[in-house]
Amino acid sequence: MKSDVALVVHVVVMGVAGCGKSAVGQRIAHQLNLPLIEGDDFHCASNIAKMQQGLALTDADRADWLKTLATKLMKHPNGAVLTCSALKSAYRDTLRRGVRSLHFVHLAITQAESLKRVGNRPGHFYPPSLVASQFAALQDPVHEPGVLTLDSELPLDELAAQAAKWLSDSTMRN
Repeated sequence: MKSDVALVVHVVVMGVAGCGKSAVGQRIAHQLNLPLIEGDDFHCASNIAKMQQGLALTDADRADWLKTLATKLMKHPNGAVLTCSALKSAYRDTLRRGVRSLHFVHLAITQAESLKRVGNRPGHFYPPSLVASQFAALQDPVHEPGVLTLDSELPLDELAAQAAKWLSDSTMRN
C-alpha cells in the first residue's frame, strides 16, 4: 500500500546479480513515495562492455561509478531509493560518505538461485558467467549499522513491505 506522506530516508537496495534489486527497489520507492535511482543506469560504457565480455569489474572500475551514485543520492535531500550491488564494505562506505544515515536492504540469495535468475534475464548486459565473481567479492554487511538482510526468495511485494516497514520504523526512532 502506498503511503500518502513521503518518508525522508535514503536506502540502497543491494546484493549480487539476480537478487531482485531493481524489482524490490521500484516497489519500495513506490510505497514510500521516493524517487528511484537505478544504479545500472550509471555504469560507463567501458564497464558495460567489460561485463558483456564476461570480465568482472575491479575496484578501480567501480570507483567513479560509486562516487556518481553517492552524488545522485545527495541530489535528493528528501530521500531516495538506490539500487546498487554494493558488494564490499568499502563500496558501502563510499555511498555512506555521500549521505548521512544511509540504510541498506541486503537481498540475500544463493549462488544457484542467482545463476538461474541471471540466466533468465533477456537483454541484460550482465552474463551468468560473472555470478561467481559477485559471490567472491561479497562482504556480508550483517554487522554494519543500518542494514536489513532479507531472503530474496520471498515474494517481491513481501520483501518491499518488510523493507518499507523497517525503514519507517528506523526513521521514526531517529
